Amino acid sequence: MAVYDHQEQEQLEDIKAWWQDWGGYITAIAVAAIVVMGGIFGWRGWKTHQADGASTLYFAVSDAVRAKNDARAKEALAQLTEGYGGTGYAPRAALLLAQSLWGGGDKAGAQAQLQWVIDHASESDLKDIARYRLAETLIEERKFDDALRALDAKHSPAFEGLYADTRGDALLGAGRRDEARAAYQTALLKVDNPYRNVVQIKLDGLGGPVNPADNSSAPTAPTGKTP
Repeated sequence: MAVYDHQEQEQLEDIKAWWQDWGGYITAIAVAAIVVMGGIFGWRGWKTHQADGASTLYFAVSDAVRAKNDARAKEALAQLTEGYGGTGYAPRAALLLAQSLWGGGDKAGAQAQLQWVIDHASESDLKDIARYRLAETLIEERKFDDALRALDAKHSPAFEGLYADTRGDALLGAGRRDEARAAYQTALLKVDNPYRNVVQIKLDGLGGPVNPADNSSAPTAPTGKTP
């Protein structure tokens, strides 16, 4: 028994010595693991809370816009951008409100919302949509140079046709007919039906392609005649 006790004591001494050398590191690793796991679950919980809060306010904006209550929509959007401006809900709600404000005659308010999306949205497609819509509003106000500057920004190839068509509108408004024809010609190659027919009408109204041979690859717009 004494021998067993002695061996056990030696083992305990070995464990104590080992712990003195490595215990601090093990404790630190264990604590770090707990912190990391807590951070992961905490982050997920925070993200869920963010999404829930943002979606609630987004639908508040959407409901107010449908009810044509821009004042209420502005209040909800202000809360959304202040508390959840980094979510995808905020720029989408701003686009909704911009459309409603423009339709209601608040042009400056609409443009401010579109500019907010351009400045704050994390998704490039939303920025592209906002720039496109901003350019349209500027053209309607006959601010053609400002519209062209908005369209000069880098954008996704998916928007190339829309941007080219809108550029043609701005150039035509500024009296730059040949450049407008070239822009419409570019748009015609990039857009799909039925929007292509609209671009074709604009291009034909200016005398057709700048160089007809350059437009040979563009699909022929339907004429309405039966083959």
